[in-house]
Amino acid sequence: MTYSIALAGKGGTGKTTMAGFLIRYLSERGKKPILAVDADANANLNEVLGLEVHGTLGDAREEMKKGVSSGMTKDVFMEMKLQEAVVESANFDLIVMGRPEGRGCYCAANSLLVQYLDRLIDNYEAVVIDNEAGMEHLSRLTTNNIDVLLVVSDSTRRGIQAAARIVEIAEELNLNIAKKLLVVNQAKKEEEKTIQAMAADFGLEVIGIIMDDPDVRKFDLNGKPTVKLDRENKALSEAFLIFEKFI
Repeated sequence: MTYSIALAGKGGTGKTTMAGFLIRYLSERGKKPILAVDADANANLNEVLGLEVHGTLGDAREEMKKGVSSGMTKDVFMEMKLQEAVVESANFDLIVMGRPEGRGCYCAANSLLVQYLDRLIDNYEAVVIDNEAGMEHLSRLTTNNIDVLLVVSDSTRRGIQAAARIVEIAEELNLNIAKKLLVVNQAKKEEEKTIQAMAADFGLEVIGIIMDDPDVRKFDLNGKPTVKLDRENKALSEAFLIFEKFI
């Protein structure tokens, strides 16, 4: 059965970088094949992974709204577009959800996408879903029926409060999520006790803390895929130790 992990959190917490670390961890542990799903409207997981994307499922939605070719059903069209949107690499595949560009109802297209995405997921041992910042995605099917919801926060009170709200909404929506875990990213050494206390104030338990890392920032500034950081990198090593707790 496919092991699925979804990441959530407010913007600027390093959520997408964490998704890249997780994909690398799964790959190195031999949990392959892996499907990476970029469900963020501001898609950039491909940059973390060092891949080029030429089409998204959002593009397919737009095309279907304009009408499909004569002699082709919408079902066949969407399945074809889904297959075209998969970016393949040696250790994992990537699919980008994208976003709608125009107005109007996307219910029919979204329904077909969910249907075929579910079919695609069955071909993989692990799926990592990088959701958009905030909480809106929690009401969608992209964060339902998963094994782990990994909520990423920075070391600020607002970040941890946002994390608590994400967990609260997931519970209110009665989503089928086996575990809800919190990791705090970009922290300073002297903040550890304060972070634990803040999380406890909101009824959360921190599964791990990752310190702010200049090499991660440098890779990001230079447009280098952070998934290719040296294995001895401190942030990457700390992330791997955290992942070992639930994978």
